[in-house]
Amino acid sequence: MKTFITRTITALFFVAIMLGGILWSGLSFFTLFFIINFFALREYASLVRHIDPDYTEISPWHRNGVLVAGCALYMSIAGDRFGYDGFSLGEIGWVLTFIFLLVMPLGEILMGKNFSLKTIGYSLLGLLYVTVPFGMLVDMSFSHDVVPGFGQQYVWLYPLTLICAIWINDTMAYIVGSLIGKTPFAPAISPKKTIEGTVGGMILAVAAAGVFGHFWGYQWMPLQHWIAFAAIAAVFGTAGDLLESRLKRLAGVKDSGSIMPGHGGFLDRFDSLLVAAPIAWIYMRLFF
Repeated sequence: MKTFITRTITALFFVAIMLGGILWSGLSFFTLFFIINFFALREYASLVRHIDPDYTEISPWHRNGVLVAGCALYMSIAGDRFGYDGFSLGEIGWVLTFIFLLVMPLGEILMGKNFSLKTIGYSLLGLLYVTVPFGMLVDMSFSHDVVPGFGQQYVWLYPLTLICAIWINDTMAYIVGSLIGKTPFAPAISPKKTIEGTVGGMILAVAAAGVFGHFWGYQWMPLQHWIAFAAIAAVFGTAGDLLESRLKRLAGVKDSGSIMPGHGGFLDRFDSLLVAAPIAWIYMRLFF
C-alpha cells in the first residue's frame, strides 16, 4: 500500500509538471525539456559505465563536457525562437556545440587516463540518442509560418498529442496484458511484455485518437493526423521502450535512475519519446 501511494503521488506530481510546462508557454516547454535532457544524459552515462567499465576512466573534462555539449546541442536545435538583443539561444547553442565537440576529444587526450575513441563514441551516441530527439520534439512544436510581430507560434497541441498517445498506449498495453496476456513479446528484453498486451495497447491508442479526432479534434487537426500521431506513438514508442529496456539489461540495473520514487529515472519515463519524437518530426515535415 505504501508503494502504491508513493507511485500515485509521484505520478500526479509528474503529470502536473508536464502539463504545466507544455501548456504554459513555449519558453516553459523549452525549459522543461532542457532540464529533462540534462538528467537523461546523466542517466545514459551511468548506464554506459555499467555496461563498459572503460567509460568510468574518462576525465572530468569529458564527463562534464558531454553534459554541456548536450545542453548546447539542445539549444541549437530548439532555441532559435528564444533570444535577446539580436542573439538567439539557437545561435549560442551552435557555437557552444562546435567548441565542445571540437575541444572535448583534445581534453580527453590530454587529461584522460586511457584515451579511447570508443569512449568518445559512447558520448556522441548519447547526444544522438537523448538530446537530438528532445530538440526535435521542441522544434516540431513551433509553426514555421512566421506571424508578423509574434514570430513562430508555439503549438502545444502537437507535443501533447504525441505524449498523451504514448501514455494511452502504455496504459492500455499494461491493462490488456494483465487481463489476457499470455504470449511473451520480447522475453530476453522485457519479460513482462506480451504480444496480446502490446498489440492491444496499439489498437486502443489508435482507436482512442480516431474517436477523439472524429468527434472533437477535427477543429484542430484533420482526422488522419490524429491517427498518424497515435500510430507513431504506439509503434515507435514501444520500440523506444524496448531499446531502453535492452540498455538496462546490458547494464544489469532495474531502473535508469531513482529521481522519481516508484517510477525510476528520466530515461524510464521518456524512453518511448526518444524514438517516437524523431519519427513524428519527420511526419510533420512531410505532411503538415
